[in-house]
Amino acid sequence: MSEEWFGEFVLVRRHADGHVAELALDRPKAMNAVSTAMARSVAAACAALGEDRDVRVVVLTSTHERAFCVGADLKERNSFSDADLLRQRPVARAAYTAVLELAVPTVAAVHGFALGGGFELALSCDVIVADRTAVVGLPEVSVGVIPGGGGTQLLPRRVGAARAAELVFTARRVAAEEARELGLVDQLVEEGRDREEALELASRMAANSPVGLRAAKRALRLGHGLDLRAGLEVEDAAWRSVAFSGDRAEGVAAFNEKRAPRWPGE
Repeated sequence: MSEEWFGEFVLVRRHADGHVAELALDRPKAMNAVSTAMARSVAAACAALGEDRDVRVVVLTSTHERAFCVGADLKERNSFSDADLLRQRPVARAAYTAVLELAVPTVAAVHGFALGGGFELALSCDVIVADRTAVVGLPEVSVGVIPGGGGTQLLPRRVGAARAAELVFTARRVAAEEARELGLVDQLVEEGRDREEALELASRMAANSPVGLRAAKRALRLGHGLDLRAGLEVEDAAWRSVAFSGDRAEGVAAFNEKRAPRWPGE
């Protein structure tokens, strides 16, 4: 397993022969609150992972025992002038966008508090695995702002417009069991098992064609919200991008030869 730091607060570990990358939030003194420096590091780490063709799946984790991420660094924000806040906005936004736009499948491993921008980082992933200590929510209206890391757009895509409105307007925190029932998280695991289970899920994903994984994610993301006919056109374009690939040829050959595929990744 190799490790690489991006700034002071973000650590990237590579597992499974480099095919699974773990992006670990590591700002323990602030429960991973997203400061300007941390936002830059998240974006930089995602940019590096996006360029690494060996990476097939990214897992977003936390090194803090009691929190995934508590959201924006409000202590830092308290010192900002209006001009400072305006200057920081594109930096903060770039961090959430970087996670959301990763071309490979992404899995969030959540325990403890995942609030505001912290929950938005998880929502930016394709699948959320949470343990029984997880508490999630978008409390921004309680401090005079709104979710600004994608929450108002990502949450209704998960749970529907009315449920998302209730959660955003009340700013309430949702414990793990209810979060699973509402679809705020996808898998609920035993306490302390979120990282391990997320990495195991990522390893199962990463065993598949890297070309296929990227194309499937592209079809899922671009097709969501379109009418059926338009969505099927998105799917067809993604299918055409893989149908004549080396991975497709290898996958069919491996199936017929009853062996594990050796993906060329092209």
